Amino acid sequence: MNSDSLKGVLQQFVSRPLPKCRARELVLPMNSDKVVGLAGVRRSGKTFLFFRTIQQLAEQGIGRPRLLYLNFEDDRLQPLRAEELDLVLRCHRELFPESIGQRCYLFLDEVQNAPGWERWVRRLHDTEDVEVFVTGSSSQLLTRDLATALRGRSLTLEVFPLSFAETLEFRGIVWQPSHPDSESVVRGALEQYLRWGGFPEVVLAEEALRPLILGEYASLMLYRDVVERYGLRNEALIRELLRFAFRNTATLVNVSKLHRDFASLGFRVSKNTLHEYLGYLEESFLLFLLPKQERSLRKQAHNPKKLHVIDPGLVAAFQGNPDRDVGRKLETTVFLHLRRQYRALYYYANGGEVDLCDEEGTAFWNSCWSLTDPDTAYREKVAMALGRTRAKRAKGLLL
Repeated sequence: MNSDSLKGVLQQFVSRPLPKCRARELVLPMNSDKVVGLAGVRRSGKTFLFFRTIQQLAEQGIGRPRLLYLNFEDDRLQPLRAEELDLVLRCHRELFPESIGQRCYLFLDEVQNAPGWERWVRRLHDTEDVEVFVTGSSSQLLTRDLATALRGRSLTLEVFPLSFAETLEFRGIVWQPSHPDSESVVRGALEQYLRWGGFPEVVLAEEALRPLILGEYASLMLYRDVVERYGLRNEALIRELLRFAFRNTATLVNVSKLHRDFASLGFRVSKNTLHEYLGYLEESFLLFLLPKQERSLRKQAHNPKKLHVIDPGLVAAFQGNPDRDVGRKLETTVFLHLRRQYRALYYYANGGEVDLCDEEGTAFWNSCWSLTDPDTAYREKVAMALGRTRAKRAKGLLL
C-alpha cells in the first residue's frame, strides 16, 4: 500500500454520496468507549450497517471528512504490510487538516486482511480521539483476536442475514393481526423466506436471479472464507462437506458415521480432519453445531451435534428443488431467530426430541410445518411432554 493509493481511496469515499441504506434491527452503539466489532457471514449486511451509521452521524452534523471508511479487500490497498497501517491517519490528516483535534470515526471493513490490525487498533483506541468499528467474516477473528488484543476494550456484535421481520420490512409488507388477507400475504412471504432466505440482495432481487446469486455466494464463501483463509489443500473434501451441511440442515451429525459415508465416496480422510473442517465452516459462520443438553460435559461431547446452516436460502444452492425439506428449513429459521437472542442453545433427545432449549432451562421450542398427519402430531406431543419433564418450570412453545 502506498500513500497515493490510500489518499485516493479516502478522498473517493468522502466525495461520493452514500448508498441508500435500509434500517436494520441491529443498531451500532455510539460513544461506548469500546472498539465495536461486527462478526458475521459474508453478504449479510455488515458494510451497509456501517454506511447506515455513517449516514446517521452525518445527519447529526459530523462532517464527512471525520468519517473514514476503508475496505481491506480493496485491491488498491494491496499488498498491505503491518507497518503501513499508520499511513491511514497520516494520509487522512494530510487530506483533511481541518479534522485535526476533532473526534473521528474509523470504519474498517474485512479487517482480517490487514496483518497486525489488532495491535494497531488497540493503539488507536488508547492514544487517538477516534471511535473504531471493524467487521470480519470469522467468529474467532473478532471474538478471540479482538478480545485478546484489547482486553476488555472491545464489544462484538453478531450480524445475521435478514430476519423474517426485517424481510417483511424490506419488501414493504405490513402485517395486520387478525386480518385474513394480511395473514395470507405474510404466510406467502414466509414460504418465500424459507425458499430463498434472508440475504438482503437476494430478498430484493427478481426471483429468476435468486438461485444464481445464492450459487455465487456459496462459491465465494467456500473459497474466500474457508479454502483461502485456512490454506486448505483438499478442496474437494471441504466442498462436499459444505454440500452435505446445506442438504442436511436441522439434522444430527455423527462424525463417525460421516467418516464412513465419506469413505464410501472415495475420500481418504481421518475423523480428526472432518472435525477440523467442520470447525472451519463454523468459524466462518456458515453453520452452527448445537450440543445435546447434558449435565455431564463428557456425555455432551460424545453425543451427536445438531447442525443448522446460516440461511435457509443457501440450501437452494446445493439441491435442485428449493421447496424440499420445508419442515427442516422452518426449524433452522426458528433457530436463527432465537440465536440472535441466545448465545447458548441446545437440543435434547430421550425417546423424543426437543428441537431447542436454553442454557438455564427456562424455555424450550419445537417447530413443525403441519400437524395434519396424526403421527406427526403425536411426535410433537411427545416432544413437548419431554421438554416439560426435562425442565418442569420451563416455558415450552410449539411453532
